[in-house]
Amino acid sequence: MSVEKRAYAASGWGMLGLNICMYLLSPVLFFLSIYHLSSWDGNGFLGLLLMVLSCVLIIGAIIVSCGFFTLQPGQARVCVLFGKYVGTVRDEGFRWANPFYSRSLGTSSQGGVETAVANSKAVEALSSATTHRHGSKISTRARTYTGDRIKVNDKMGNPIEIATVIVWHVQDTAKAVFDVDDYESYVEMITETGLRHVASLYAYDHMEDDDTSEGVASTITLRTNIEEVSEALKAELDRKLEVAGVEVDDARLTHLAYAQEIAQAMLRRQQAEAIIAARKKIVEGAVSMVDMALSQLSDGGVVEFDEDRKATMASNLMVVLCGDSEAQPVVNTGSLY
Repeated sequence: MSVEKRAYAASGWGMLGLNICMYLLSPVLFFLSIYHLSSWDGNGFLGLLLMVLSCVLIIGAIIVSCGFFTLQPGQARVCVLFGKYVGTVRDEGFRWANPFYSRSLGTSSQGGVETAVANSKAVEALSSATTHRHGSKISTRARTYTGDRIKVNDKMGNPIEIATVIVWHVQDTAKAVFDVDDYESYVEMITETGLRHVASLYAYDHMEDDDTSEGVASTITLRTNIEEVSEALKAELDRKLEVAGVEVDDARLTHLAYAQEIAQAMLRRQQAEAIIAARKKIVEGAVSMVDMALSQLSDGGVVEFDEDRKATMASNLMVVLCGDSEAQPVVNTGSLY
């Protein structure tokens, strides 16, 4: 694996002054050489020497001009000299470096060939896709990638739709350029595969996670534990993107829902779970209220209950308290017996 190393680039202003002097001095020497060569009393050898020096100066000035470049904050330049990695310049401003450093870096792209074939492009599209080039300047600023909605099965095998957004930046420029074919495409591919892997580790909701043998880990769900799932996704992406010199700053889920084919069934299941939970709460409250009513009536001596009358009273109160609609009381004007 490649490792980034720092390279030094001199300030461009001093070299710019030298370059201007070379451009100005070259025509002066050229005219002096013409004077000495054309004059009868001139020195022909000196004129020839001045002409050669003038040509060397103009060629050198042109070569020196190719070494100027600028770097903004959040940018770095990867310096490659005749195929050998020299280092990475991260100093911002107007800089000058070896003019023979490559200004574009090309790598083979097998994926581009396959894409061109799949799309049935023309022959020239196929040939142009075999090699892609990018500049030697690499952005180290934070970037965002918003993934598409993908369908994946959760821990319980239920199909769900999920999407994510990540914030990432290039940490090691040497790895990003030399260890992977195209680091931007690599980030997109790894983000999708990492999201699929993390989504398959957890259930969508608590009501689906019936496996209690895993202890605390089984309580984490995609819907209720967003922070934990996001941290797990970030750790997974950091591990896989390290080979490309990319570091993930943040990863968040942007969409989470059941797939359309089971959405209605799961909605009815959630409604049933909610109804059962509500009924359980109502029954618990009704039982405590009946017990409190019978105890207060008996302890206060208001009514003496035998076992049959207690059962009848409890049954009537439970019907009134647990019924869906309001109870219609029937007033008995005769004897209670």
